[in-house]
Amino acid sequence: MVDPSRADTTDVEIRPLREPDLAAATSVFQCAFGSFLNAETPEQFMADRNYIRSRWRADPTAALAAVSQGEIVGSNLATNWGSVGFLGPLSVTPKLWNHGVGFRLLEHTVALFADWQTAHAGLFTFPHSPKHVGLYQRFGFWPRYLTAVMSLPVTSPITRSHHLRYSRIPEDERPSIRAACRELTDTLYAGLDVEREILALDIQDLGDTVLLWDHDQLDAFAVCHCGAATEAGAGCCYIKFGAARPGPGVGDRFTRLVTECQSLAHAHKLLRLEAGVSLAREEAYTALCAAGFRTRIQGICMHRPHGPGYHRSGLYVLDDWR
Repeated sequence: MVDPSRADTTDVEIRPLREPDLAAATSVFQCAFGSFLNAETPEQFMADRNYIRSRWRADPTAALAAVSQGEIVGSNLATNWGSVGFLGPLSVTPKLWNHGVGFRLLEHTVALFADWQTAHAGLFTFPHSPKHVGLYQRFGFWPRYLTAVMSLPVTSPITRSHHLRYSRIPEDERPSIRAACRELTDTLYAGLDVEREILALDIQDLGDTVLLWDHDQLDAFAVCHCGAATEAGAGCCYIKFGAARPGPGVGDRFTRLVTECQSLAHAHKLLRLEAGVSLAREEAYTALCAAGFRTRIQGICMHRPHGPGYHRSGLYVLDDWR
């Protein structure tokens, strides 16, 4: 019996995404997501943001292309955060929707997770789409809590700023800073490591990493994309990952971190601060609401295996796996 998810894909090759493919892959991404979300001009959807190129540059070995008759018809990018991995954006040209191309890309993506020995994998998808949720369930991903992508206007200067920025730290001290970040994330989930994101920001000049210290201990940090041609988009500072050290006083540390991210946004003359938070982290979500953040969009994170990972109550963490 022919598996319908694989139908009509015999001429589709899945191979690594290469630098000459990036423009075509970006066009497919914009058209696919713009069409699904009924954008007026799908081909211009999220034209101010940089997902494909920046993630490819961060790790070319984690990017996949679907090719048919020499044409890029889809792509997927995987992200390796140590013991944690997530995938996306996965996009397929609309003319090949429901032809099994996404299934083929996912087969190769979960193989990457296996090679990395990923303990906990996930993704962010549309909660209202049975097709998307059902496809990912076939690969063992399970829908859990909603994730809110929230934003806050940056309307006035932050007069008191006590954070350090990774970009201002001498080169010879940076490895120890990344080690401190890794030590903090390990307290959230064993082996969680976002060093790749810190380095991508610095090398590609996408933004900066905010660091809050208490003497010789890192209290909190946030990896922030800033402005157009990053994952933030025009006028926005986007916290791709942020976390406060667990334990007594974590709420205060988290509030300070969010305030310092506002300071970074203001310094870059950006108009809003954006962050994602799993509603499983109810305290962090409530703190954002109290600070004036409002939900802009929401999705659902799917986990493999079916468990919380670091998406659980008591942890003050910001991310959304888009």
